[in-house]
Amino acid sequence: MSSAANGSGSGDPYLPDNGDDGYHVEHYDLAITYRPSTNRLDGHVVADVVALRPVRRLAFDLANLSVAKVLVDGARPKRFRQHGAKLMIALAGALETGRSLRVSISYSGHPAPISGRWGTVGWEELDDGALVAGQPNGAPSWFPCNDRPSDKATYRISVTTEADYRVVANGLLVDRSRSASRVTWVYEQREPMATYLAAVHVGRFELQELPGREVAQHAVGPDRLRTRIATDFGRSDRMMRCFSERFGPYPFAAYTVIVTEDELEIPLEAQGMSIFGANHVDGRHGYDRLIAHELAHQWFGNSLTPARWSDIWLNEGFACYAEWLWSEESGGPAAHEHAQREWRRLRDAPQDLVLADPGPDLMFDDRVYKRGALAVHALRRAIGTSRFVEVIRDWTAANRHGSVTTAAFLAHVEAAAGEGARKLLKPWLFAQRLPDLPRDGELRAARR
Repeated sequence: MSSAANGSGSGDPYLPDNGDDGYHVEHYDLAITYRPSTNRLDGHVVADVVALRPVRRLAFDLANLSVAKVLVDGARPKRFRQHGAKLMIALAGALETGRSLRVSISYSGHPAPISGRWGTVGWEELDDGALVAGQPNGAPSWFPCNDRPSDKATYRISVTTEADYRVVANGLLVDRSRSASRVTWVYEQREPMATYLAAVHVGRFELQELPGREVAQHAVGPDRLRTRIATDFGRSDRMMRCFSERFGPYPFAAYTVIVTEDELEIPLEAQGMSIFGANHVDGRHGYDRLIAHELAHQWFGNSLTPARWSDIWLNEGFACYAEWLWSEESGGPAAHEHAQREWRRLRDAPQDLVLADPGPDLMFDDRVYKRGALAVHALRRAIGTSRFVEVIRDWTAANRHGSVTTAAFLAHVEAAAGEGARKLLKPWLFAQRLPDLPRDGELRAARR
């Protein structure tokens, strides 16, 4: 029997062991109880599944946690078993294309990060609490899921923990209830979200409001860092307006900044949230570049999610370019100054990376970030800022809360700015050798 008939196809070439492209999850209803003192998680997930082709079994990704019970439409499946980081569920009969069912999974254990070529990702126990760093394959460390970036679903996330902890998860807080010494926090993520962007953060956080005229903005963090957080994120509303003018309206209902008590190697993005370590707030705006980068991911990566990891430049290139745009907006060097400096640096670096398909070993290479930003700047420089803003705003509007590819971006650019714009971008994306930056207004001049 073929793998297609079994419903166990690979989700993504960069992560061939993750995901099942035989089905799509429309909605996850997650309910977990977490004990920070012992790092114990007891979970229950209900997944609403739709078959994308005839399947006889479903493969869920789940690592280091044990499944106790599985129900399919309220009945026991033919069988289920865990093998490695997979939960395989054999169905009682074939599920035909387009048919739906509800899968209920009860599981438990001590969640731990997943180790791989990118280090450790997923659920991370902190000194006093926990966080999730899901990119690219950390989601299975804390809940059973179809872990491929193109499979976006809505979520309801309920977390019960001790009363002296605050829980932050994706979406809007819709309920909070106390029972004895525990509190249950319930969040609803109504816009579709990729599994790697799902996140829960547990800590002794204090909530503070951030300036926000059109988008509600909050920060949570240790009380000892309250003043630094207020200073460093005090310009977040201005930053939000800067990006909304250039990228289109902010794509979610609210934005939350989380600052952990622990230090983190790098900030993290999740849908509707950005996570920073205590080492990323200094009270002097010393990390504005990182703040801009993570905010920009709400458009590029979270609303517009790459269909495959080979398209990650569409996340990181635009987020890196947003750093340069904020520099312009806030009185720092212009984007072209940043571009010239990075171009000179990349010119002297190894010329062995293809931006549109860097390979799994290089997909988080700094050259993907900076060359991606240079490709975006090359487009802006060639067609002019006004036309560039129109092209990007139309791109984000057309693909809001969807999945995107490099091919789709090139087609959009050609339709909006002409064949010359597509030709200009192709060597940035598909050639190893670094192209020259175009002259200012090069394609505008060519159209006259």
